[in-house]
Amino acid sequence: MRGELLVFLEGPIERSEIPDLCARFADLVGERPGRRVICDVAGLTEPDAVAVEALARLQLTARRLGCRLWLRHAGCGLRQLIALAGLADVVPSLPAGTPALGCPGGSGIEAGRQSEQREPPVGVEEVVEPDDPAP
Repeated sequence: MRGELLVFLEGPIERSEIPDLCARFADLVGERPGRRVICDVAGLTEPDAVAVEALARLQLTARRLGCRLWLRHAGCGLRQLIALAGLADVVPSLPAGTPALGCPGGSGIEAGRQSEQREPPVGVEEVVEPDDPAP
């Protein structure tokens, strides 16, 4: 039978805890293959790169077990970190396409580049020796 499974993740998470976290997650999800797993991340109040890594590895574990992980109550900071890591499509939030909590109008991350203004190096001259081959 298909359905939803709700799990809660709280932080902070230490990198050394990720393998054990994934193993416990696999034990829980392994009993319910094919379900959509909702991960409530409201407890990750100070997200960091380790939290993003943990969520990506949990998603990988879920996919290996025939499930998919969706985030619920993801705060602005967490969603920005996930987007910055390029994992917004890999670790999606519910409901899809809505602005992050606390981020009016979106994630606050803008795509685009701005050219860097530099001054020419001072005191650097190229010296050509008469015996050097032409470039």
